[in-house]
Amino acid sequence: MKRILLGIGSAAGAFVLAACGTSTAAPAPAAGSGSGSGSANGAAAAPAGGGVAAASTATPRCTTADLEVLLGKPAEKNDAPGQYDLPLTYRNTTNHTCGLYGVPGVDLAGPDDPAFGPVYHLTRVDNGVKYNEVTPGTTASATITVVKPADGEPTWTPSRLNTIPPGSTKALTADWPADLPVLRQDAATHPGSYVNGILADPA
Repeated sequence: MKRILLGIGSAAGAFVLAACGTSTAAPAPAAGSGSGSGSANGAAAAPAGGGVAAASTATPRCTTADLEVLLGKPAEKNDAPGQYDLPLTYRNTTNHTCGLYGVPGVDLAGPDDPAFGPVYHLTRVDNGVKYNEVTPGTTASATITVVKPADGEPTWTPSRLNTIPPGSTKALTADWPADLPVLRQDAATHPGSYVNGILADPA
């Protein structure tokens, strides 16, 4: 049985023009965002004192070796044409329960872009659960949001996704959909492509 304590995140309500090209997309929520590079340990601390969350943190965190990753099909946002959500699901492949919470690191790898290079580090948004236990064989998911180039904008299609679970340093890899190019916004202050925090999947 999963035990969770919901985090608090806020989303920016306005659309902004992308820093690279002219696509309009909902930017990453401003609260709790950070770089997608590094060890991706984006977990919020459990509250001090008693309670389920404080007691449950004794459960070891899930490591890369405990998990497999599955990338779901992209779905266009109803309120932001040209912006797509993809579920990033982690499955506990062990025979023990582990903690999986925070914001994963996500890098998109593909052709060598002349301006930004072959790797796109996605911004992280800390809007997931503050604590979550994943029992053997069950899953937890984060959502990746990306902007697809509009007509006339530079096209860059990743070949794979590399993701580091929160609290780990080694990456898991999944194939990127061949029909989903991504608008590079590496230099944008509020890019339309980002990775959200992990949520507990329904039991």
